[in-house]
Amino acid sequence: MNNLLNDHSEVVSFEKDMEKISPFELKDRLIQLADESIRKMTRTMLNAGRGNPNWVATVPREAFFALGRFALDECRLDWESSEGLAGIPHKEGIAARLESYMNAHRKEPGVEFIGKCYSYMQKEHKCNADELVHEWAEAVIGNQYPVPDRVLQYTETTMRDYIAQELCNGRPPQGEIDIFATEGGTAAMCYIFDSLQQNRLLERGDRIALMTPVFTPYIEIPKLYRYNYKVTEIPANKMSSDGLHLWQYDEKDLNKLRNPEYKALFIVNPSNPPSYMMAAETVDMIVEIVEKWNPGLMIVTDDVYATYVPGFQSLMARLPHNTICVYSFSKYFGATGWRAAFIALHRDNIFDELLTRLPRKRKGELQQRYGSLRSDVENMRFIDRMVADSRQVALNHTAGLSLPQQMQMTLFALYSIIDKREGDMFRQKMHDIIQERLNALWTSMGFTLHPDPLRAGYYSEIDMLVWANKFYGKDFCEWLKLNYSPLDIVFRLATETSLVVLNGGGFDGPEWSIRVSLANLKTKDYNIIGRSVRKILDSYADRWKNSLPMVE
Repeated sequence: MNNLLNDHSEVVSFEKDMEKISPFELKDRLIQLADESIRKMTRTMLNAGRGNPNWVATVPREAFFALGRFALDECRLDWESSEGLAGIPHKEGIAARLESYMNAHRKEPGVEFIGKCYSYMQKEHKCNADELVHEWAEAVIGNQYPVPDRVLQYTETTMRDYIAQELCNGRPPQGEIDIFATEGGTAAMCYIFDSLQQNRLLERGDRIALMTPVFTPYIEIPKLYRYNYKVTEIPANKMSSDGLHLWQYDEKDLNKLRNPEYKALFIVNPSNPPSYMMAAETVDMIVEIVEKWNPGLMIVTDDVYATYVPGFQSLMARLPHNTICVYSFSKYFGATGWRAAFIALHRDNIFDELLTRLPRKRKGELQQRYGSLRSDVENMRFIDRMVADSRQVALNHTAGLSLPQQMQMTLFALYSIIDKREGDMFRQKMHDIIQERLNALWTSMGFTLHPDPLRAGYYSEIDMLVWANKFYGKDFCEWLKLNYSPLDIVFRLATETSLVVLNGGGFDGPEWSIRVSLANLKTKDYNIIGRSVRKILDSYADRWKNSLPMVE
């Protein structure tokens, strides 16, 4: 790794070793190679391997800091010392004081939006004004433990409104949806897997299904010794009549879920890395399978990219009884560092129902596990068990997402909900940025990208064999597979051009595909990536042509 790999046999051996590791671990190796390439030549590394966006939503952040200034004034109102200490916010009369503060500071950034949030909560939910503002003031200051530990009262109210609008396309299911605020979507995944196992809803060796290509932890976690699930993949392998990927699922593969041996189904929708929403006919099929053949199927849908497809509707809206929904604010609002996400579960759900069906022995074990929290463990809901499990039960009294994180995610959600004109402008600008970068990438490669209303476009997965076949034919594809590792292109991009992309095979996608994030570079950079990808493909073709026997 100290020198660029130049010897072909050394390259092949190294690439074979790298095929065995996670694409995100591979990313670090590629960055090292790209760094060394930079030192040897004057250029800048372009890292399109990770989905950290290069934008931030400013309005809800301005509101957060403005609310923080008000909350600090409230602390000083209690008491203050010259040593830099103050008291804590008090509830009585705090709403009136906020109104006075907003009048006095109405021209300052964020204050107008706080007023909109305050008015919305009053009008739509008839909130007790002092309770609402006191929750906000304590949240932004962070001077208390999270109470309730699962989620703050008005944060949950806001999240339900956000789910209805952004994840259910304005058609949420009937009944209440409960929220567990978590430290990002990855924490949500860990909590779900952990609690399913702790509560024996999934046992070691149980059969689950995974819709692929998919974010790698969903591939890797079930393989851990603790879980050791039997995983069946449902691949998005549908192709168009002209041989291009549609990134949708075949009926014959979906029909495997009719077998009740499948206990759980894990989905990322829109997908990562193809970045396509499930087609309506796929959703209809899953609904039919659950309703007719496998009513006990537990579904986990990770909908983090929902806001990038107009009219998105989560599977949670169609199958609320069977579905846990994971959502993170990290991508849409440029907030990966905030670690702000939630788990959503309908009050009437299969997870609680399955808990009641556990054998007496299992119920006894769970009584012992959760007995320190309550005497009637049998009535403890699955979502509350997740909260307890997130802190090893014994630390349940300190569970919960930090209050400042909950306050910022509340403001993120309200920005989409109530600031319709500016929010829609924000959404449109976001979509325009992604589309511009996507077009730059594909145009510069010289590959065809047909319009598709199901495409989110946050990532792009490029199957190099598809384009090798289109430009040079099947014989070239066979030669390429025989002579090179599927990872060769990502290593050549890193070492020759200082470009970092990930291998799609690591996401259980097509072996010769590469995954490019459209979120974290400028448009001109995607032109460079596209030209470099095409240059490498053409260089393979030149070597192939030179290897062919001369025709006399």
